[in-house]
Amino acid sequence: MEDNKIQKSDLYKVLFNMQFLNLTNNFESMQAIGFLTSFAPILKRLYHNKPKEERVEAMNRHLKFFNSHVNSDALILGVTAAVEESTTEEEKDTVVAIKTGLMGPLAGIGDSVLKFTWLPICGSIGAALALNGSVIGPILMFLLYNIVNVATKYYGIHWGYQKGFEMVSGSGTNSLQRMANIANVVGLMVIGALIASVVKVKFVMELGAGENVIQLQEMFDKIMPGLFSLLVTVTVYRILKRTSGKHAAMLIMSIMVISILLYGLSIIG
Repeated sequence: MEDNKIQKSDLYKVLFNMQFLNLTNNFESMQAIGFLTSFAPILKRLYHNKPKEERVEAMNRHLKFFNSHVNSDALILGVTAAVEESTTEEEKDTVVAIKTGLMGPLAGIGDSVLKFTWLPICGSIGAALALNGSVIGPILMFLLYNIVNVATKYYGIHWGYQKGFEMVSGSGTNSLQRMANIANVVGLMVIGALIASVVKVKFVMELGAGENVIQLQEMFDKIMPGLFSLLVTVTVYRILKRTSGKHAAMLIMSIMVISILLYGLSIIG
């Protein structure tokens, strides 16, 4: 048995740990702490005889922002374990890229299939029985939902590890580079969609030119829809990057104050 080879027992430990993954959710890094805690048996196996600096770097790597559906997390944990095991320290950027690329699309699948489809079906069946006075209703709902809940987590971790290992061991470095590029592209697409749907900057100020009235928002939308949402996002990102996120709270307060002032001056709405 290779000392640094991931064992099935390690995957079972990950499965057990991830039952508590959402307990440490926070607005700064979302599921990152829970992901690291769940992933700890893998890092312990791979880095137990490595220098302290490498162990610390490995932990910090998995403390970066992460958020997905908890059942989808199982598949991501499995794939990440395979990539961690199969890459050198110089290739670890691939790990972060793959996690970032997978978390958005798989979150959508997990939410739509489990949260918004399977859970309401189980609830409807349980509620129908409960309304008829049967105590079996809530018990059946619990069993139906958790059969799928536990199964997706169990098979997600093991299947993700198996398929992830096959992918990274198939074509060596070239395969890893392609996976990293694909993950980066998907991650950028998700971020772009989030900017367009979440960050809203709308100008209500109008400029008069004789009898004509120029609406700033309409004019800029003709140039590039969502231009100011993008500019605000890029500006905030560069400030956070330049300051290493040390003044995030102050930046949030500043944005709130500036937004209130601009709204009071009828510049934005």
